[in-house]
Amino acid sequence: MKVVVEADGGSRGNPGPAGYGAVVRDPVSGEVLAERQDGLGVATNNVAEYTGLIAGLEAAAELGASTVEARLDSKLVVEQMSGRWKIKNAALQPLALRARELASGFDRVTYTWVPRAKNAHADRLANEAMDAQAEGRSVGDASSAEPEKSRQPQQPQQPAAESAESPSATATEARRPAEWSPTHWTGARGAPTRLILLRHGQTPMSIDRRYSGAGDVSLTELGTRQAEAAAKRIAAMDDLGETVHVVSSPLTRAAQTAQKVADALGVRVETHRDLRETDFGEWEGLTFDEAARRDPDLHRRWLRNASVRPPGGESFDEVHRRVRRACSDVVARYGGSTVVVVSHVTPIKSLLRAALDVGPSLLFRLHLDLASVSLVDLYPDGNASVRLVNDTCHLG
Repeated sequence: MKVVVEADGGSRGNPGPAGYGAVVRDPVSGEVLAERQDGLGVATNNVAEYTGLIAGLEAAAELGASTVEARLDSKLVVEQMSGRWKIKNAALQPLALRARELASGFDRVTYTWVPRAKNAHADRLANEAMDAQAEGRSVGDASSAEPEKSRQPQQPQQPAAESAESPSATATEARRPAEWSPTHWTGARGAPTRLILLRHGQTPMSIDRRYSGAGDVSLTELGTRQAEAAAKRIAAMDDLGETVHVVSSPLTRAAQTAQKVADALGVRVETHRDLRETDFGEWEGLTFDEAARRDPDLHRRWLRNASVRPPGGESFDEVHRRVRRACSDVVARYGGSTVVVVSHVTPIKSLLRAALDVGPSLLFRLHLDLASVSLVDLYPDGNASVRLVNDTCHLG
Protein backbone atom coordinates (compact mmCIF):
# COMPACT_ATOMS: atom_id res chain seq x y z
CA MET A 1 0.00 0.00 0.00
CA LYS A 2 1.27 3.44 -0.89
CA VAL A 3 0.56 6.47 1.30
CA VAL A 4 1.46 10.13 1.37
CA VAL A 5 2.85 11.59 4.58
CA GLU A 6 2.53 15.36 5.06
CA ALA A 7 4.55 16.63 8.02
CA ASP A 8 5.30 20.00 9.54
CA GLY A 9 6.68 21.52 12.71
CA GLY A 10 7.10 24.97 14.12
CA SER A 11 8.64 26.94 16.97
CA ARG A 12 7.45 30.26 18.30
CA GLY A 13 10.77 31.82 19.10
CA ASN A 14 13.22 29.34 17.52
CA PRO A 15 14.01 28.09 20.07
CA GLY A 16 10.67 28.51 21.80
CA PRO A 17 7.37 26.70 22.39
CA ALA A 18 7.23 24.12 19.62
CA GLY A 19 4.91 21.50 18.16
CA TYR A 20 4.49 19.21 15.20
CA GLY A 21 1.76 17.79 12.99
CA ALA A 22 1.63 14.90 10.53
CA VAL A 23 -1.04 13.57 8.19
CA VAL A 24 -1.17 10.24 6.34
CA ARG A 25 -3.30 10.25 3.18
CA ASP A 26 -4.43 7.88 0.50
CA PRO A 27 -2.55 9.10 -2.59
CA VAL A 28 -5.51 8.57 -4.94
CA SER A 29 -8.54 9.74 -2.98
CA GLY A 30 -6.73 12.12 -0.63
CA GLU A 31 -8.59 10.55 2.30
CA VAL A 32 -6.96 11.21 5.68
CA LEU A 33 -5.93 7.86 7.14
CA ALA A 34 -4.18 9.11 10.27
CA GLU A 35 -3.14 12.28 12.06
CA ARG A 36 -0.43 12.95 14.62
CA GLN A 37 0.23 16.12 16.62
CA ASP A 38 1.82 17.13 19.91
CA GLY A 39 3.71 19.88 21.69
CA LEU A 40 7.46 19.58 22.24
CA GLY A 41 8.05 22.03 25.05
CA VAL A 42 10.87 24.41 24.15
CA ALA A 43 12.47 23.31 20.91
CA THR A 44 13.22 24.73 17.46
CA ASN A 45 11.92 24.60 13.92
CA ASN A 46 14.39 21.96 12.81
CA VAL A 47 13.62 19.71 15.76
CA ALA A 48 9.89 20.12 15.25
CA GLU A 49 10.12 19.44 11.50
CA TYR A 50 12.10 16.24 12.06
CA THR A 51 9.75 15.11 14.83
CA GLY A 52 6.77 15.63 12.54
CA LEU A 53 8.38 13.46 9.89
CA ILE A 54 9.14 10.75 12.46
CA ALA A 55 5.54 10.80 13.71
CA GLY A 56 4.24 10.56 10.15
CA LEU A 57 6.47 7.61 9.32
CA GLU A 58 5.39 5.86 12.52
CA ALA A 59 1.75 6.36 11.61
CA ALA A 60 2.37 5.02 8.08
CA ALA A 61 4.06 1.96 9.53
CA GLU A 62 1.07 1.34 11.84
CA LEU A 63 -1.19 1.42 8.78
CA GLY A 64 0.93 -1.26 7.08
CA ALA A 65 2.15 0.97 4.26
CA SER A 66 4.89 -0.36 1.98
CA THR A 67 5.64 2.83 0.02
CA VAL A 68 5.70 6.37 1.37
CA GLU A 69 5.97 9.75 -0.29
CA ALA A 70 6.91 12.25 2.43
CA ARG A 71 5.97 15.84 1.64
CA LEU A 72 7.52 18.56 3.81
CA ASP A 73 8.03 22.30 3.56
CA SER A 74 11.43 22.03 5.29
CA LYS A 75 14.10 21.99 2.60
CA LEU A 76 16.69 21.13 5.25
CA VAL A 77 14.95 17.89 6.25
CA VAL A 78 14.15 16.93 2.64
CA GLU A 79 17.73 17.43 1.48
CA GLN A 80 19.28 15.70 4.48
CA MET A 81 16.95 12.72 4.36
CA SER A 82 17.49 12.43 0.61
CA GLY A 83 21.23 12.23 1.23
CA ARG A 84 22.12 15.35 -0.71
CA TRP A 85 23.09 17.41 2.33
CA LYS A 86 25.35 16.27 5.13
CA ILE A 87 24.08 16.40 8.70
CA LYS A 88 26.99 18.25 10.25
CA ASN A 89 25.29 19.22 13.48
CA ALA A 90 25.51 16.45 16.06
CA ALA A 91 22.24 17.45 17.70
CA LEU A 92 20.24 16.62 14.55
CA GLN A 93 21.93 13.30 13.86
CA PRO A 94 19.83 11.21 16.29
CA LEU A 95 16.65 12.59 14.73
CA ALA A 96 17.78 11.71 11.23
CA LEU A 97 18.91 8.29 12.43
CA ARG A 98 15.48 7.57 13.91
CA ALA A 99 13.77 8.69 10.69
CA ARG A 100 16.07 6.49 8.63
CA GLU A 101 15.45 3.52 10.90
CA LEU A 102 11.73 3.94 10.31
CA ALA A 103 12.23 4.46 6.57
CA SER A 104 14.19 1.23 6.32
CA GLY A 105 11.03 -0.65 7.27
CA PHE A 106 9.30 0.38 4.03
CA ASP A 107 9.99 -0.83 0.50
CA ARG A 108 10.48 2.75 -0.66
CA VAL A 109 10.39 6.23 0.82
CA THR A 110 10.78 9.44 -1.18
CA TYR A 111 11.07 12.99 0.14
CA THR A 112 9.48 15.94 -1.65
CA TRP A 113 9.65 19.62 -0.80
CA VAL A 114 6.30 21.46 -1.03
CA PRO A 115 5.42 25.12 -0.43
CA ARG A 116 3.92 25.84 2.98
CA ALA A 117 0.58 26.62 1.34
CA LYS A 118 0.39 23.00 0.16
CA ASN A 119 1.18 21.69 3.63
CA ALA A 120 -1.68 23.47 5.37
CA HIS A 121 -3.20 20.45 7.12
CA ALA A 122 0.01 19.46 8.88
CA ASP A 123 0.76 23.11 9.62
CA ARG A 124 -2.66 23.48 11.26
CA LEU A 125 -2.07 20.41 13.44
CA ALA A 126 1.30 21.75 14.55
CA ASN A 127 -0.20 25.12 15.48
CA GLU A 128 -3.08 23.46 17.31
CA ALA A 129 -0.52 21.51 19.32
CA MET A 130 1.40 24.68 20.18
CA ASP A 131 -1.84 26.46 21.14
CA ALA A 132 -2.88 23.58 23.40
CA GLN A 133 0.55 23.51 24.97
CA ALA A 134 0.41 27.24 25.69
CA GLU A 135 -3.00 26.82 27.33
CA GLY A 136 -1.89 23.86 29.41
CA ARG A 137 -4.09 21.41 27.52
CA SER A 138 -2.98 18.02 26.21
CA VAL A 139 -3.39 17.16 22.56
CA GLY A 140 -4.10 13.60 21.51
CA ASP A 141 -3.58 11.97 18.14
CA ALA A 142 -6.62 11.42 15.98
CA SER A 143 -6.29 8.35 13.81
CA SER A 144 -8.93 6.41 11.93
CA ALA A 145 -6.54 3.48 11.86
CA GLU A 146 -5.49 3.41 15.52
CA PRO A 147 -7.22 5.21 18.40
CA GLU A 148 -4.32 4.72 20.78
CA LYS A 149 -1.65 7.41 20.57
CA SER A 150 1.89 6.34 19.80
CA ARG A 151 3.98 9.07 21.36
CA GLN A 152 7.25 10.14 19.85
CA PRO A 153 9.87 10.96 22.51
CA GLN A 154 10.75 14.60 22.52
CA GLN A 155 13.97 15.51 20.80
CA PRO A 156 16.85 17.83 21.63
CA GLN A 157 16.84 21.51 20.85
CA GLN A 158 18.33 22.42 17.50
CA PRO A 159 17.82 26.00 16.41
CA ALA A 160 17.89 27.26 12.86
CA ALA A 161 21.15 28.66 11.60
CA GLU A 162 20.11 32.27 12.11
CA SER A 163 18.28 31.90 15.44
CA ALA A 164 18.91 34.53 18.11
CA GLU A 165 19.99 33.77 21.63
CA SER A 166 16.98 33.12 23.84
CA PRO A 167 16.31 35.20 27.00
CA SER A 168 16.73 32.04 29.11
CA ALA A 169 20.27 31.69 27.83
CA THR A 170 21.22 35.05 29.25
CA ALA A 171 19.76 34.17 32.63
CA THR A 172 21.48 30.80 32.74
CA GLU A 173 24.87 32.14 31.74
CA ALA A 174 24.55 34.86 34.37
CA ARG A 175 24.31 32.20 37.07
CA ARG A 176 27.64 30.66 36.08
CA PRO A 177 31.08 32.29 36.21
CA ALA A 178 31.77 34.00 32.90
CA GLU A 179 35.22 32.49 32.55
CA TRP A 180 33.67 29.01 32.65
CA SER A 181 31.51 29.68 29.62
CA PRO A 182 32.97 28.70 26.24
CA THR A 183 30.50 30.89 24.36
CA HIS A 184 32.91 33.80 24.03
CA TRP A 185 35.30 31.77 21.90
CA THR A 186 33.20 28.98 20.32
CA GLY A 187 30.20 31.05 19.31
CA ALA A 188 27.86 28.59 21.10
CA ARG A 189 24.42 30.07 21.60
CA GLY A 190 21.59 29.38 24.00
CA ALA A 191 21.24 27.92 27.47
CA PRO A 192 23.34 24.75 27.79
CA THR A 193 22.16 21.48 29.22
CA ARG A 194 24.85 20.42 31.69
CA LEU A 195 25.42 16.66 31.89
CA ILE A 196 27.32 15.44 34.94
CA LEU A 197 28.32 11.91 33.93
CA LEU A 198 28.88 9.57 36.88
CA ARG A 199 30.05 5.98 36.61
CA HIS A 200 28.65 3.65 39.27
CA GLY A 201 30.71 2.46 42.24
CA GLN A 202 32.55 -0.82 42.73
CA THR A 203 30.82 -4.20 42.30
CA PRO A 204 32.06 -7.78 42.85
CA MET A 205 32.54 -8.03 39.06
CA SER A 206 34.73 -4.93 38.88
CA ILE A 207 36.99 -6.25 41.66
CA ASP A 208 38.03 -9.12 39.40
CA ARG A 209 37.85 -6.97 36.24
CA ARG A 210 35.20 -9.14 34.66
CA TYR A 211 32.92 -8.12 31.81
CA SER A 212 29.82 -6.80 33.53
CA GLY A 213 27.12 -5.72 31.14
CA ALA A 214 23.50 -6.83 31.21
CA GLY A 215 24.11 -8.83 34.37
CA ASP A 216 22.49 -7.12 37.36
CA VAL A 217 24.90 -6.87 40.30
CA SER A 218 24.91 -4.67 43.37
CA LEU A 219 27.50 -2.34 44.81
CA THR A 220 30.05 -3.62 47.31
CA GLU A 221 30.52 -1.81 50.62
CA LEU A 222 33.36 0.13 49.03
CA GLY A 223 31.17 0.85 46.02
CA THR A 224 28.53 2.31 48.32
CA ARG A 225 31.12 4.57 49.96
CA GLN A 226 32.34 5.63 46.53
CA ALA A 227 28.78 6.52 45.54
CA GLU A 228 28.33 8.53 48.73
CA ALA A 229 31.58 10.41 48.10
CA ALA A 230 30.57 11.21 44.54
CA ALA A 231 27.14 12.35 45.72
CA LYS A 232 28.68 14.66 48.29
CA ARG A 233 31.05 16.09 45.70
CA ILE A 234 28.26 16.72 43.16
CA ALA A 235 25.96 18.29 45.74
CA ALA A 236 28.78 20.69 46.70
CA MET A 237 29.31 21.97 43.14
CA ASP A 238 28.65 25.69 43.08
CA ASP A 239 27.54 25.82 39.45
CA LEU A 240 24.72 23.25 39.47
CA GLY A 241 22.12 25.81 38.47
CA GLU A 242 18.64 26.20 39.90
CA THR A 243 17.25 22.85 38.71
CA VAL A 244 18.99 19.47 38.89
CA HIS A 245 17.68 16.10 37.71
CA VAL A 246 19.10 12.60 38.22
CA VAL A 247 18.68 10.06 35.40
CA SER A 248 20.10 6.56 35.76
CA SER A 249 20.61 3.28 34.00
CA PRO A 250 18.04 0.82 35.34
CA LEU A 251 20.73 -1.69 36.37
CA THR A 252 21.04 -2.06 40.14
CA ARG A 253 24.64 -0.87 40.51
CA ALA A 254 23.83 2.38 38.70
CA ALA A 255 20.46 2.85 40.40
CA GLN A 256 22.07 2.43 43.84
CA THR A 257 24.70 5.03 42.95
CA ALA A 258 22.07 7.37 41.55
CA GLN A 259 19.97 7.12 44.70
CA LYS A 260 22.89 8.37 46.79
CA VAL A 261 23.16 11.40 44.50
CA ALA A 262 19.41 12.01 44.54
CA ASP A 263 19.35 11.83 48.33
CA ALA A 264 22.16 14.37 48.55
CA LEU A 265 20.34 16.72 46.18
CA GLY A 266 16.84 16.17 47.55
CA VAL A 267 15.42 14.99 44.22
CA ARG A 268 14.15 11.71 42.81
CA VAL A 269 15.79 9.26 40.42
CA GLU A 270 14.43 8.60 36.96
CA THR A 271 15.66 5.67 34.88
CA HIS A 272 16.25 5.36 31.15
CA ARG A 273 16.63 1.91 29.66
CA ASP A 274 18.98 3.07 26.92
CA LEU A 275 21.60 4.09 29.51
CA ARG A 276 22.31 0.46 30.46
CA GLU A 277 25.74 -1.08 29.88
CA THR A 278 26.75 -3.05 26.78
CA ASP A 279 25.33 -6.56 26.59
CA PHE A 280 28.50 -8.66 26.45
CA GLY A 281 26.57 -11.83 25.62
CA GLU A 282 28.52 -15.01 26.25
CA TRP A 283 31.49 -13.00 27.55
CA GLU A 284 29.47 -11.78 30.53
CA GLY A 285 31.35 -12.63 33.71
CA LEU A 286 34.60 -13.50 31.91
CA THR A 287 37.88 -11.66 32.38
CA PHE A 288 39.64 -10.06 29.43
CA ASP A 289 42.06 -12.99 29.18
CA GLU A 290 39.30 -15.58 29.45
CA ALA A 291 37.30 -13.99 26.65
CA ALA A 292 40.44 -13.67 24.50
CA ARG A 293 41.24 -17.36 24.96
CA ARG A 294 37.66 -18.42 24.32
CA ASP A 295 37.22 -16.50 21.05
CA PRO A 296 40.68 -15.23 20.03
CA ASP A 297 39.88 -14.01 16.50
CA LEU A 298 36.53 -12.47 17.40
CA HIS A 299 37.96 -10.80 20.50
CA ARG A 300 40.77 -9.19 18.46
CA ARG A 301 38.32 -7.86 15.89
CA TRP A 302 35.99 -6.62 18.64
CA LEU A 303 38.82 -4.54 20.11
CA ARG A 304 39.38 -2.81 16.77
CA ASN A 305 35.93 -2.58 15.22
CA ALA A 306 32.94 -1.02 16.99
CA SER A 307 30.49 -2.84 14.70
CA VAL A 308 31.61 -6.31 15.87
CA ARG A 309 29.37 -8.04 18.41
CA PRO A 310 30.45 -10.38 21.20
CA PRO A 311 28.79 -13.80 20.78
CA GLY A 312 25.14 -13.29 21.60
CA GLY A 313 25.80 -9.69 22.62
CA GLU A 314 25.69 -6.11 21.42
CA SER A 315 28.17 -4.07 19.40
CA PHE A 316 29.55 -0.75 20.57
CA ASP A 317 27.91 0.88 17.54
CA GLU A 318 24.54 -0.39 18.72
CA VAL A 319 25.21 0.96 22.20
CA HIS A 320 26.24 4.32 20.75
CA ARG A 321 22.98 4.63 18.84
CA ARG A 322 20.77 3.89 21.81
CA VAL A 323 22.78 6.17 24.09
CA ARG A 324 22.35 8.98 21.57
CA ARG A 325 18.60 8.35 21.74
CA ALA A 326 18.75 8.56 25.52
CA CYS A 327 20.67 11.83 25.30
CA SER A 328 18.07 13.23 22.92
CA ASP A 329 15.31 12.32 25.37
CA VAL A 330 17.15 13.85 28.33
CA VAL A 331 17.85 17.12 26.52
CA ALA A 332 14.29 17.31 25.24
CA ARG A 333 12.88 16.93 28.76
CA TYR A 334 15.44 18.89 30.75
CA GLY A 335 17.04 21.25 28.26
CA GLY A 336 18.78 24.19 29.88
CA SER A 337 19.13 22.56 33.30
CA THR A 338 21.67 20.28 34.99
CA VAL A 339 21.27 16.51 34.68
CA VAL A 340 23.31 13.96 36.61
CA VAL A 341 23.52 10.91 34.35
CA VAL A 342 24.52 7.78 36.28
CA SER A 343 25.60 4.99 33.99
CA HIS A 344 28.43 2.67 32.95
CA VAL A 345 31.72 2.77 31.05
CA THR A 346 30.47 2.36 27.49
CA PRO A 347 27.45 4.68 27.68
CA ILE A 348 29.51 7.44 29.32
CA LYS A 349 32.25 7.04 26.72
CA SER A 350 29.55 7.22 24.03
CA LEU A 351 28.22 10.49 25.44
CA LEU A 352 31.75 11.94 25.54
CA ARG A 353 32.39 10.67 22.02
CA ALA A 354 29.27 12.43 20.75
CA ALA A 355 30.14 15.66 22.55
CA LEU A 356 33.67 15.61 21.14
CA ASP A 357 32.35 14.68 17.68
CA VAL A 358 35.01 11.96 17.26
CA GLY A 359 35.05 8.39 16.00
CA PRO A 360 34.75 5.09 17.86
CA SER A 361 38.50 4.89 18.55
CA LEU A 362 37.79 6.95 21.67
CA LEU A 363 36.04 3.91 23.16
CA PHE A 364 39.29 1.96 23.13
CA ARG A 365 41.59 4.78 24.25
CA LEU A 366 39.71 6.48 27.08
CA HIS A 367 39.83 5.13 30.62
CA LEU A 368 37.04 5.74 33.14
CA ASP A 369 37.45 4.84 36.81
CA LEU A 370 34.73 3.63 39.14
CA ALA A 371 32.66 6.50 40.55
CA SER A 372 34.45 8.95 38.26
CA VAL A 373 32.85 12.24 37.22
CA SER A 374 32.89 13.78 33.75
CA LEU A 375 31.10 16.94 32.69
CA VAL A 376 29.67 18.09 29.36
CA ASP A 377 27.72 21.21 28.37
CA LEU A 378 25.41 20.68 25.38
CA TYR A 379 24.19 23.83 23.64
CA PRO A 380 20.90 24.04 21.70
CA ASP A 381 22.75 25.10 18.53
CA GLY A 382 24.67 21.79 18.49
CA ASN A 383 27.87 23.03 20.09
CA ALA A 384 29.28 21.10 23.04
CA SER A 385 31.96 21.72 25.63
CA VAL A 386 33.62 18.81 27.45
CA ARG A 387 34.76 20.36 30.71
CA LEU A 388 35.90 17.40 32.82
CA VAL A 389 36.79 13.75 32.20
CA ASN A 390 37.37 10.90 34.68
CA ASP A 391 37.76 13.05 37.79
CA THR A 392 38.09 11.02 41.00
CA CYS A 393 39.36 13.69 43.42
CA HIS A 394 36.39 13.01 45.71
CA LEU A 395 37.63 9.45 46.30
CA GLY A 396 40.77 10.74 48.02
